[in-house]
Amino acid sequence: MPPQQSFDVTTGVDLQEVDNAVNQARKEIQQRYDFKGKKAEIEYDRKAATLTLHAQDEFYLEQMWAVLQGRLIGRKVPVKNMRRGAVEQASGGTVRQVVKMQQGLPQELARSIVKTIKDAKFKKTQAQVQADAVRVFSPSRDELQEVIALLKQQTYDVELKFENYRTQ
Repeated sequence: MPPQQSFDVTTGVDLQEVDNAVNQARKEIQQRYDFKGKKAEIEYDRKAATLTLHAQDEFYLEQMWAVLQGRLIGRKVPVKNMRRGAVEQASGGTVRQVVKMQQGLPQELARSIVKTIKDAKFKKTQAQVQADAVRVFSPSRDELQEVIALLKQQTYDVELKFENYRTQ
């Protein structure tokens, strides 16, 4: 029997790169003239994988998001994996917004990926959900590459990563 090849389909953000991008954005916001004397804070909770933007009003909140988004893109952090929450009123007439970072595939999306692979009817390829990832198996490397190409053509609300390519 030929050896099985496999890879994992996952998603997530590099939390260290997010930390670096947040620090760069904070410095830029402190130096910008239009933010002088205005409330503009970015809090980063690494354990919860959230960012909290706290600003004078919604205009400055959007400006902060634009600065932070530019820094995230510059550090190759997928902004597609950021989930912006609703703008909330905070104390002192300020506003805040919580941004959650998607780490791992949600179950519905994982099932959808497995269904997409099965509907494509590859001869030797199998896919299964494993926690917050999808593992794809096949004895044929060519079929695995076709699966990757197929998944890259699909549009999902997160950026997919193809990792742990191995022979078993």
